[in-house]
Formats: sequence, C-alpha cells, structure tokens
Amino acid sequence: MKKIVFLFIGLVFFACNEKKQETKPDATQMQTVMAIHDEVMPKMGKLGRLVGQLKEKVDTTAQGMVYQEAMKDLQKANMAMMDWMKGFGDRFDSDEILNGKELSPQKQEWLNEEEVKVKELKEQINSSIARAETLLEQE
Repeated sequence: MKKIVFLFIGLVFFACNEKKQETKPDATQMQTVMAIHDEVMPKMGKLGRLVGQLKEKVDTTAQGMVYQEAMKDLQKANMAMMDWMKGFGDRFDSDEILNGKELSPQKQEWLNEEEVKVKELKEQINSSIARAETLLEQE
C-alpha cells in the first residue's frame, strides 16, 4: 500500500512539473520567430523599390499584365508583413518577445501558429522579390 501511495505522489509531482514546464516560454522558438522577422524586414525597402520599377512598366499589353501581376504579388507580400506584425504585436507583449517572460499555454499555442505564419511570410516575400527581379532582368 505504501508503494502505491508513493507511486501516486510521484506521478502527481511529475505531472505538475511537466505542466509547469509546458507553460515556460520556449525562448529559442521566440528567438527563431523574431530572427525570421528580422531577416525579412530589411527587404521591405527593396520590395517597395521593385513595386515602383514594375509600376512604370504596367500597361495593357501581355507583358504589361505580367508586370502588373508581379507588382500585385509584391504588394500582397508587403500587406502580409504589416498584418503579421500587427497580429503578433496584439498577441505578445514586449516582455514576452524580448525578455523571455513566461507564456501561458494559450500563448504558447499562438507562438506555434506564429512560427508557421512567419515562415510562410518569409517565403512569400522572397518569392515575390525573386519573381520581380527576374522579370526586370529580362529587359
């Protein structure tokens, strides 16, 4: 009977520790999310310049329409970045982002979602820039 009681107490203690650990922020994950943001944020200026270059070439010809589509992709990527930053800022405060403040289980779920979103955002930005640069180099 003593063994069962000790086993039960041990399991309860272990379960409490596990739950407590789950609510601690994954500083590495937050750093990863922020590193991806920091990698693509400087590209926003380039994105804007490319929009300007493509805008000059948009017309009613078939090639002009290709330029217009590439320009729209860049504009969508820009809007996606702005939307992501606003949404991320609404979900997390600066202590959580910069200082590793403990996250609630709900916020940890959000961080998981935000990591996926920022990776998709990076791909959207990089691919729209690559497409625009390729089009402009073909002249």
